[in-house]
Amino acid sequence: MEDLYEILEVPRDATQADIKKSYRKLVHQYHPDSHPGDKEIEEKFKKINAAYSVLSDPEKRSRYDTYGSANGNSFGGMGGVGIDLNDLFGDIFSGFGGFDFSGNSSRRDPNAPVRGDDLEMIIEVSLLEAFTGVTKDIDVVRWDTCETCHGSGAKTGTQPETCPRCKGTGQIRRTQQSILGSMVTVSTCPDCRGSGKIIKEKCLDCDGLGKIHKKHTIEVKIRPGVERGTKLRVPGSGEAGKNGGSPGDLYLITDVKPNENFERDGADLHTRLILTYPQAVLGTETEILNLDNSKEKISVSAGTSQGDVLKIKGCGMPRLNNPKNRGDLYAHVFIDVPKKLTDKQKELIEKLAAEMKTPVNVNETGVFDKFKNLFK
Repeated sequence: MEDLYEILEVPRDATQADIKKSYRKLVHQYHPDSHPGDKEIEEKFKKINAAYSVLSDPEKRSRYDTYGSANGNSFGGMGGVGIDLNDLFGDIFSGFGGFDFSGNSSRRDPNAPVRGDDLEMIIEVSLLEAFTGVTKDIDVVRWDTCETCHGSGAKTGTQPETCPRCKGTGQIRRTQQSILGSMVTVSTCPDCRGSGKIIKEKCLDCDGLGKIHKKHTIEVKIRPGVERGTKLRVPGSGEAGKNGGSPGDLYLITDVKPNENFERDGADLHTRLILTYPQAVLGTETEILNLDNSKEKISVSAGTSQGDVLKIKGCGMPRLNNPKNRGDLYAHVFIDVPKKLTDKQKELIEKLAAEMKTPVNVNETGVFDKFKNLFK
């Protein structure tokens, strides 16, 4: 016959707290679920439970210490134990759904208010709208509480009835005996599908759902500085709640469309500045149109080349959380080379080329002119 104190790995003068602590440690260590198919572990586990059933009871422990058994006779068996598993493992197994050691755990109320689901939509804005901000009307199709039955799902003049199978709990509970004692499994009631109620006559408008699909037009304010992927929250514009629960929220994900004249880089803007050759060579004071058609003054230094980038500070995109702190506007220089010249312009450029000792094709006729000269 094995010593119960040795089985629980505690000394004979161990306190009840020490016994309980050691028992919980051993149960974790030798639980059969952690060692599937291991018969030795299963037997060890049974002995641990039987030993604890005796040593955890002061009266049984006293008889065991005196007579070597819990009933005053020789200690020949370890069955017939009674252990308060809910007391021992309530805090351990509280996170495991579907198990109830005591059979008296709290139940979810199927008729408690439930918040509605959130919705997500993509909203397109132009780069100009992201620059200035804009107010848009958008259409949202969502579930709303049925106005006819007020969410009950029952036909006008009738009421849902308590489900006779689950008695309104929305759950079916089954008790099974295991090596840990009584174990209760909980599943959704198949008759009422967890609602705890049976609707015999359905609402004609929502067909018993208690909610209907409905289109809403919502006014949304887009702040200056939004970027692609910016998420905007519209409180209370999501799906309807259940059992009087609050509605969810609507989240709008902005998609900023590209612009043919401006390229965005965070809070900065990039655009083209087209200069004539004299402007690039001699320098100039000019204006450039910004995204909102406002005119920004820009100074071009003499000798500016194609590909140079000129910066206009504080004339870029507004920042979402600080619109007054704007990015910068970058102007990329392009030199405009005219394809057609007047005789006077051509003469002046030829003189400039001669002055700069730059070889050019002077007075060269085109192929068509050469072809005509053959017939003169």
